[in-house]
Amino acid sequence: MLPAATPASVGPAPAARTAFGFCHSGGGSDCVVDGDTFWMAGDKIRIADIDTPETHPARCPEEARLGAAATQRLHALLNSGAVTLHPIDRDTDRYGRKLRRVEVNGRGVGDTLIAEGLARPYRGRRMGWCV
Repeated sequence: MLPAATPASVGPAPAARTAFGFCHSGGGSDCVVDGDTFWMAGDKIRIADIDTPETHPARCPEEARLGAAATQRLHALLNSGAVTLHPIDRDTDRYGRKLRRVEVNGRGVGDTLIAEGLARPYRGRRMGWCV
């Protein structure tokens, strides 16, 4: 009998071009929840390598502004090409979301959001966005 595959031993999901909408609360299908969470093909995906400002609820006006911008930008990125999901060493987080590194047309979504000031690298816990 073969051992069960772990997330680290499984390769990336095949790239898929999908039309994403918005789903700011509750479940959804192929939609963006916020700057680091989206639904794709029935799975709720949490981008594993970044932290973005909260939108549900934001803790201050600046976090609300940045969170809305990150959500809009993630929507635009996901709709700009073929999305590839890369597993990490853990399959899901404590909320049941699939933890994945995400690329669009071979470019890291997390890297793009960080470069644009809409995300930070994830360091094991959330950091505040309010000054």
